[in-house]
Amino acid sequence: MPGSETKRPRPLPIPKGVANLPTFTPDSSVVSDVIPSPNFGDRNKGLVPDMIVLHYTGMPDAEGAITRLCSDGTDVSAHYIVLEDGRIVQTVPEAKRAWHAGSSYWSGEDDINSCSIGIEIINRGHDWGYPDYPTRQIAAVTALCRGILLRHDMPTHRVLGHSDVSPARKKDPGEKFPWHLLASSGVGHWVHPAPITSSEGLRTGADGDEVKALQQALARYGYGIEVTGIYDATTAEVVTAFQRHFRPERVDGIADLSTLETLEALLVSLPHSEAAKTS
Repeated sequence: MPGSETKRPRPLPIPKGVANLPTFTPDSSVVSDVIPSPNFGDRNKGLVPDMIVLHYTGMPDAEGAITRLCSDGTDVSAHYIVLEDGRIVQTVPEAKRAWHAGSSYWSGEDDINSCSIGIEIINRGHDWGYPDYPTRQIAAVTALCRGILLRHDMPTHRVLGHSDVSPARKKDPGEKFPWHLLASSGVGHWVHPAPITSSEGLRTGADGDEVKALQQALARYGYGIEVTGIYDATTAEVVTAFQRHFRPERVDGIADLSTLETLEALLVSLPHSEAAKTS
């Protein structure tokens, strides 16, 4: 019947030189394609994956993003790429260290690449219009993360954004990423954000015990922040990253009552063993 044909997905771009790379068996059953990237190495210091870091690609189209992540000389890669239509491409085996996090930190560890699985989500990002994430894509990310968490026995709250581990440099996956939907399927840590009120809040230039308590709380949760009691530019960057993930309705770097209460609720709801580590 006319119009009844199923639309075929666009073929994936294969970067030059990939045909000469050895392929591998995908780690996940939800992977549709394997496109090997030359950009990886061994995990350092005997580290094994104990967290997932989610990114957006921040490029105008999927073809350009896949080419960049899978081409020699770019020095960037990820373990997985999730397309808008829900297809999942694996480019680096999970046992290897992909180059996705760069200079980063979380909860005492500064070699995030060696202890994480990196997932790039096709989305143009803030510099190219920042569209909403399609439902099918989010479902694919959720299924992929659930499998990774099970395979590596990871704590579910250690599913983070690139902006969490690199707040001074990165915005991805951004305030439009539906973390609450992933958490409803057991992926990541989430509490309902406290309501936004007219409270003034802490901001750049403030100092004193309240600022110190805020910095201590952010550090306890895992963020890389020095406890100085001074609300400096670094503190504002970390608060902004926190808001992008956990209080996306308003992302302004000001620690208002909603931000403070949401952070406290997250700390209280951490698993007991993890809360003990951060105390």
